[in-house]
Amino acid sequence: MSRRIRAFKRWMQSQGIEWSNGLEFTDDDEGGGISVKALFDLNEGDLVATIPKNACLTIKTSLAKDIIEESGLAESLGLSVALMYEKSIGEASNWAGYLQLLPDSECLPLVWTLDEVDQFLTGTELHKTMKEDKTLIYEDWKENIMPIISSGQLDNVDLKCFGVEQYFAAKSLVSSRSFEIDDYHGYGMVPLADLFNHKTGAENIHFTNVSPHSDSDSESDNESDGEVVENGFHDNSNDEPPSVEKAHSSSNGSPTAVDNKSYMNGHAEGHTTSEDDPTLKDDPTALEIIVVRAVKSGDEVYNTYGTMGNAALLHRYGFTEPDNSYDIVNVDLKEVIKWSSDLFSCRYSRARVSLWRKLGCSGCVSENSEYFEISSDGEPQIELLILLYIIFLPEKTYDKLNQSVPFVEDVNKTVNILLSEDYSNKKVSLVTPENVNSLLLTKKVCDALLSLADIRESFYGVNSISDDIEALKRCSCVRERKLYHSLVLRVSERKIIKKLRTYASKRSSKPKKR
Repeated sequence: MSRRIRAFKRWMQSQGIEWSNGLEFTDDDEGGGISVKALFDLNEGDLVATIPKNACLTIKTSLAKDIIEESGLAESLGLSVALMYEKSIGEASNWAGYLQLLPDSECLPLVWTLDEVDQFLTGTELHKTMKEDKTLIYEDWKENIMPIISSGQLDNVDLKCFGVEQYFAAKSLVSSRSFEIDDYHGYGMVPLADLFNHKTGAENIHFTNVSPHSDSDSESDNESDGEVVENGFHDNSNDEPPSVEKAHSSSNGSPTAVDNKSYMNGHAEGHTTSEDDPTLKDDPTALEIIVVRAVKSGDEVYNTYGTMGNAALLHRYGFTEPDNSYDIVNVDLKEVIKWSSDLFSCRYSRARVSLWRKLGCSGCVSENSEYFEISSDGEPQIELLILLYIIFLPEKTYDKLNQSVPFVEDVNKTVNILLSEDYSNKKVSLVTPENVNSLLLTKKVCDALLSLADIRESFYGVNSISDDIEALKRCSCVRERKLYHSLVLRVSERKIIKKLRTYASKRSSKPKKR
């Protein structure tokens, strides 16, 4: 056991944090960070940790509480200031034993240099986003942190701890490690809970908030079950960390884990339950970590940060997963319009997009961007197929639709209208989710998809996907972490584009009955 883990354990005991003696904290000597393994079998329902809320680093518990609240700061911005403040006072901080365990920053693209962002992320879903993020976060520091420094409220601490680099570092830790605890505390750093590594779809534990306010919390209960669900990218959740699941609304319907066996430090040996020890009963001031999937002795114990694609994982947590089934590639609407304008004209393209919107269609929207998703199996979003279909409508059919069709909100109705008109008013079979794509995939639409795939592929530069795959094989995920995870992202995205080509080519070669 490393010295820093021993210090962390002593600190946890001093804060009233309890954990199962079946959990082993392993410090990777090669820079892989800390992981949690099971020393013996852990069963579903086992309570493996209890964390008092006052042991969590939040705006409310920080010594900087008054400064933060008087400055009107909240959420991740306020928590970042709290984290910087606690680090600035060193051993005087109530969280010194926890903070010594944390890195100075997490290896998120947020803290990469602009040259590294350009070098590693060009062409990916993250490239433009990271440049925008870095600009916005610098503006946050300038508008919110600099006035605090100038106010004299921090004269008793080292002001170097509040510089722009330190703010970016704090943001990287808050982004990758914080949880939304409850309505009072808001976002917080939760010691112990942030040590469990992520594994998509294979989590072993859930992090729960035992709350007595079931009526007032009903709205929160209807939100996520402690997971952030993000397909692909255009990640809008920078300031929304995973929320703590309410124990009284267990998502799997099983009894709250405090009723089941636990092996907690500080208790008698053997199987301790809430009936044996009243201190384990629901505590509104405590958080709990509960086993939701059994773990065999010697195996790593995983949490999940949600169902995210690699772009979102790298953006927020600094790592990727090979063969991530939640990966997507986005095709921006502006790229489709540019392609169409080159083929026809700007006026023609704008008119076709206008009819597309009149038929109730739109792409996915993120801030100022509108885009279409290509799923991990290469299948394009149906709204893209509809737009391409409309672009190739005969002029006579387009004019008739544009003059007569009302505003439509249902996509199946939209497709029925399009096909009925385009097929010379012949009766079209009922559109279903199973056949809608095949009805829209004319040869021209498939050829358009191939052209868009080529355009999207060109964003990655001169290196081929084979070059990237070979580079990934030679790369060390520990020593070359930035390059490694960037290559995983590039390769996964380019594989999707390749699947899009296959998707379009197979359907383009099929004869169409007209």
